[in-house]
Amino acid sequence: MNKIFHTLIWTAALGMVAGPTMAQDMSNNELMQELKKTQNRLQKLEQELRDRQDSSPSQVEESPRDLQGISERIRKVEDKLQDTPLLGGLSDRLSISGVIEAEAGYEDTDYDDPSKEDEDSSDITLATVELGIDADISKYVSGHVLLLWEEDDTEPVDLDEGYITLDGADKLPMYANIGKLYVPFGNFGTHFISDPLTLELGETRESAVQAGWGNDYFDISAAVFNGDVDESGEDNHVESYVANAAVSLPENTLPGLNISFGGSYISNIADSDGLEGEVSGDLADYVPGLGAFLSLSYEERIFLEAEYVGALDNFEAGELGFDAGQHMEPQTWNFELAFAPAERWTLAARYEGGDDLGDFLPETQYGAAVSYSLFENTALAVEYLHGEFENDDEQDRITTQLAVEF
Repeated sequence: MNKIFHTLIWTAALGMVAGPTMAQDMSNNELMQELKKTQNRLQKLEQELRDRQDSSPSQVEESPRDLQGISERIRKVEDKLQDTPLLGGLSDRLSISGVIEAEAGYEDTDYDDPSKEDEDSSDITLATVELGIDADISKYVSGHVLLLWEEDDTEPVDLDEGYITLDGADKLPMYANIGKLYVPFGNFGTHFISDPLTLELGETRESAVQAGWGNDYFDISAAVFNGDVDESGEDNHVESYVANAAVSLPENTLPGLNISFGGSYISNIADSDGLEGEVSGDLADYVPGLGAFLSLSYEERIFLEAEYVGALDNFEAGELGFDAGQHMEPQTWNFELAFAPAERWTLAARYEGGDDLGDFLPETQYGAAVSYSLFENTALAVEYLHGEFENDDEQDRITTQLAVEF
């Protein structure tokens, strides 16, 4: 078909939208409905023009004045779409990211108790799928949603995070997060596939209000929430809290060396995701927890992660499922050293452990990991970990992971 005929059809159809209706503000829904109607009209016009061209092509002529008027209508439609939050500028307001991790693993457990038969297993899993959506609502308001799927754990899908952020932007270095989030207790840096024991003990996700003050060099924040583990005989209130402080040295303070460190406090460590499932009922008293970390990197080739997370007081006998009727004060620590010998390679070693962990977590665990960047945002990793528990049980695990980020 002649290009001029095709252009006339499209622009004439758009003119139906850009005419009188552009004189009034339209809602997003109204505009979408109008565009659907226009699409149907367009199809009819195209067919009519084909029929006319087949019968008498010479009857269709260009009119500069008509073309000029149609061009002006097109401009009005484009301006309207650009000013519409749903259709115009949507890509500038939304940011989508995600992680997909597929794993294959082998695990062998040797029980110290001779009455228990040793176990070994292997499996292939789609270990993790994360989809994050961040929306810039305005200069000072944004929203964050993170959907999580973990095979055999969060099926079908779990809302892992969902909160609103109020940010001082360039006016004031203050912020507030309101919603479901990981409260600022612990750091949990690692170069391994498996989470460190510090995370297994201390990571805490709650519906909370967090307020902080920070920039590129420091972050100080506190959060309050209503934990799921309460004191015996007490009413259900928002009375659990977390305080956190972290510092990062400015670049070039020490040539080639990046350093960050900090500490955190939680009023009731039993609210952590790990311990919460081990608590058999209400507590006689809340048990506070402490976290501290140090993270170093040199020339982005040598990395050091050191962290401690533990309770500051004893749980009473019988309050934890793994305490064997004794007072327990669970503590964990993690030490990792990593080296990037070449651009795509990272080698890492881990030594971690804890105290008063029963059969909940290993008393000592060590291993090594190797990762290779196959392509941009695509990595293949292999790790081996050997763990020993307080009851002398031993465990060996080998895990291979293919991960992509976007």
